[in-house]
Amino acid sequence: MIEYRTGPAGVASGDLAGFFVGWPTPPPDRLAVLRGAAHVVLAHEGPDLVGFATALSDGVLMASVSLVEVLPAHQGRGIGAGLVTRLLDEIGPLYGIDVCCDADTVGFYQRLGFQSVAGLVLRRRAR
Repeated sequence: MIEYRTGPAGVASGDLAGFFVGWPTPPPDRLAVLRGAAHVVLAHEGPDLVGFATALSDGVLMASVSLVEVLPAHQGRGIGAGLVTRLLDEIGPLYGIDVCCDADTVGFYQRLGFQSVAGLVLRRRAR
């Protein structure tokens, strides 16, 4: 049974060890990523953190979904969709909620109501 919670309280650095699989350079301080986000939703199975989603926001007009991470052993169970749905609820009724994602996850976000638009990113992979 998955339990969803908001905010990074109670999360320790060790809880984030299995995340960021496949990233060329995972963030060195994973806990700081959660603490720096405006919105955080966590997915727990029992005592174990199995997923999280974060968003940055100005709190008035716009927000951006920055991360959705689910441990590989727990993927394909709807946890990512549950995280994003709860994250959108947590963000509230802002004008725009953007997400920039890899091509293989576009369909996931489209199923949750996101639309494709033109956009650009700068990735500093060595950082």
